[in-house]
Amino acid sequence: IKIYNLKNVSLLIEDEAHRCVKNYDYTFVANTYSKQAKNKRILGLTASPGSEYKKIKEIAKNLSIEGVEIRTRDSPDVKEYLQELEFEKKEVSLPKELIEIREILKKIYSNYVSELRMRKFLFGQDNKISLIQLQNKLGLQVSRNIASPESYLAMSLCAQAIKVSHAIELLETQTLESFFKYLKNLKEQAEKKQSRGVVRLVNSKEFNFVFSSTNFFLEKGKEHPKLKEIIRTIRDEFKKEKKFKALVFTQFRDTATIISRNLNKLSKINSKIFVGQTKKGGSGLSQKEQKRIIEEFRNGETNVLIATSIGEEGLDIPEVSTVIFYEPVSSAIRSIQRRGRTARLSKGKLIILITKETKDEYSYYASRSREKKMQKEIIKIKDELKRKGNLKDKIDTQKKLF
Repeated sequence: IKIYNLKNVSLLIEDEAHRCVKNYDYTFVANTYSKQAKNKRILGLTASPGSEYKKIKEIAKNLSIEGVEIRTRDSPDVKEYLQELEFEKKEVSLPKELIEIREILKKIYSNYVSELRMRKFLFGQDNKISLIQLQNKLGLQVSRNIASPESYLAMSLCAQAIKVSHAIELLETQTLESFFKYLKNLKEQAEKKQSRGVVRLVNSKEFNFVFSSTNFFLEKGKEHPKLKEIIRTIRDEFKKEKKFKALVFTQFRDTATIISRNLNKLSKINSKIFVGQTKKGGSGLSQKEQKRIIEEFRNGETNVLIATSIGEEGLDIPEVSTVIFYEPVSSAIRSIQRRGRTARLSKGKLIILITKETKDEYSYYASRSREKKMQKEIIKIKDELKRKGNLKDKIDTQKKLF
C-alpha cells in the first residue's frame, strides 16, 4: 500500500547509516527515495560505519553517496563542543580455583576437537566461529540427504564442543553464578535426553567435577572477581559524583540480572536491568516496561542501568556520568556506540573491565585495531570518490556520508 509519495521530498537523512546494508529497511527507504524524488539530497550519519572496506562501500552505494566527510574527537570544528572523556581500564585475574575448572573444561573441549580432526572434519583453527561454520556445513549436507554416517557423529561432536566453548567464555568473563546456571541447563538437557552427545558430556567424570566444584564455591560465597570490581567501582564513583548516573553494558541477560541484584545492596544505589523483549522461554521486557525504565532513569529514580546490546543505539537514553563495559566487545561499531552514551553535555568517564589472559583481552585489542582500520578504510573510500570525480557541486546531487 502506497501511503506516502517521496516525490517532493528534497532531503532524506538516514541516522545510524551503518544499518543501510543488505535488505534492511534503511536500504529500502534510500532506494525508494532515489526512484521517487525529483530533487534528491541524501545525508547519511553514523559514528561507526564498520571496519571493512566492503561494508563501508556497500553503505555508500545504497545511499548513492558521492562525498564523504569524517570527524573525530580531535577535529578542530568538533573538539570545542565535546566534553572531556576520562578512560580507565581495570584488569582482574582469575583465582586459581577458577583456573583449575577452566583447565578441565579446556581438556574436554580439546578431546572433541581432536576427534573432529582425526575424522578429517576439522582443519585449521578450532575456535567457536570455525565450529559453527562446520556445524552449518554438516547441517546442510544432512538436509540435502548427502551426509555420511560419520557426518552425524561430527555434528554431535561439534555441538558439544560449542557448548563447552561457551561454558569457558562464561567462566572467564561473566559471573560464577551465570556459569553454574548454564551447567545446570546442560544437566536438564541430559535428563530430558535431548541428545546423546549432551548425555555423554554431562555423565563424564570431568563435567561432574566441574559441576560439584562450582556449586561448592558458590555455597562458600566465591564469585568472579569482576563482580566484586564492578560493585567497588560503582560505590567509589558514587562517592565522587552525587548526581551520579551509570550505564553498565554486558553481553548476557543473566549477568545483567546478577549485577543489578548485587548493586542494589549498596546504599543509595537503585539499579534496573534494561534488556530486549521476551524471548521464547526466557526473560525480557515489553516495550511498555522499557519506556518506564528509561523514564525512571531520566528522572533519577534509578541511577544505574545495566543494559545488554539494546542500550547501544537507537534509544533516547539520557546523558550518564559513567559508562562501564562489564566485558570488552570486539566489534568497533558496538564499542563506539557504547562509549558514545557519555561525555556529551558534561564530563564523562569510560571504564572497561578485563579478565587477564582470557577472551576479554583479545576483544579489547581487536576493537581498538578495527577502529584504526575503520578510519583508514573511510579515508580510502573518500579518496576513491574524489579520484572518480563524483563530487559534483550541484544542489540536486549533493549527498554526503558522515
